[in-house]
Amino acid sequence: MRITTVSENTAGKRPKGLLAEYGLSVLVETDEQKILFDTGQNISVVHNAPLLGVDLSDLDVIVLSHGHYDHTGGLKRVLEETGEIEVLAHPDIFKKKYAKHENRETYIGIPYTKKALEDAGAKFRFSEEPTTIGDITITGKVERRTDFEKIDKDLYVEEGDKLKEDELLDDQALAIKTDKGLFVILGCAHRGMINTIEYAKKIAGEDRIYGVIGGTHLVAADKVQMEETVKALKAYMIQGIGVSHCTGPQASARLADEFGDRFFYNNAGSVIELDDEKE
Repeated sequence: MRITTVSENTAGKRPKGLLAEYGLSVLVETDEQKILFDTGQNISVVHNAPLLGVDLSDLDVIVLSHGHYDHTGGLKRVLEETGEIEVLAHPDIFKKKYAKHENRETYIGIPYTKKALEDAGAKFRFSEEPTTIGDITITGKVERRTDFEKIDKDLYVEEGDKLKEDELLDDQALAIKTDKGLFVILGCAHRGMINTIEYAKKIAGEDRIYGVIGGTHLVAADKVQMEETVKALKAYMIQGIGVSHCTGPQASARLADEFGDRFFYNNAGSVIELDDEKE
């Protein structure tokens, strides 16, 4: 199994010419499937893919982690490469989403209509339940299990003619079964990094956590959340933590200090090979 980060806030030195763009997109390749998890914010995925030796035209499926522009904005351009393709997402993915800062409201949802994407080739399949593709599980709606991880109070969703706090019910992740435990790929972890990992353990029937990469949403974590997150990750005996996107420099530095050579920055161009020793 090969995992390639195609788009992220930062880009590695190699191959030359990679584009960094606020957002995330990760390609998961197995012997049977080629899955793109999120599509970045805009042009980065289609720009970076050929540089990374990735052919978008033979993707089997696209999975969207949630309905924010920085994870879905590149979808229309990706569809121009794939043609007709199944797109898996939570039913709330097209809800109108906003961020509020200093009493200003900014639209942060998908920048395309459902019809425009369907006309471009998207065949949407919506589910809030877990979906399994081989050894890969899409979590669906993540149950709230921790009490130290809070959902951002500055994020809203339109309901009728009013805005209400967004519970981010559409926030989901990938959980990959390996012989060493689960390898979890987070989109943004709006419903909590540890909360998401715990739910992945439950639905996959696996208590061991081998590794985790992606957006951790620790950028605004308070002291309690940071301490509890480190405590939980240590209890997992986790072998690799590759942070991306919405982690932030302070949380990244703390995790790097705590986990040493098990920590890495998972940026555009990062490639992970997962060996499967199962018989």
